[in-house]
Amino acid sequence: MAWIAWTLVAVVALLHILFMAAEMFAWEKMARRVVEPSVARATKALGANQGLYNGFLAAGLLWSLRSPPAVDTELAVFFLGFVVVAGIFGALTILPINYRLLVLQSLPALCALLALWMVG
Repeated sequence: MAWIAWTLVAVVALLHILFMAAEMFAWEKMARRVVEPSVARATKALGANQGLYNGFLAAGLLWSLRSPPAVDTELAVFFLGFVVVAGIFGALTILPINYRLLVLQSLPALCALLALWMVG
């Protein structure tokens, strides 16, 4: 069962690496789906900033995968908690993509947290 929990942690880390890459390097293309092109260009730095934060979350989760057993779970829970809170906050504040944030960000992190809790 432990391998399932740590696989879920790795999946969440991989998702945040993908979020980072998309927000830092493809912001204008993605943002044009929901805003005017001029707004997408004007907010490019904001997207890169969001991407950087997603990179930090991924780094923390990867760190937990490489940590000694005495601290690995604590690190994973710490960073997964941030992921869950960020997804919930985004879902409450960012329209029209709010439900996608819950499914793509918070749900995988909640599953990983639950799996870690079940491992004990």
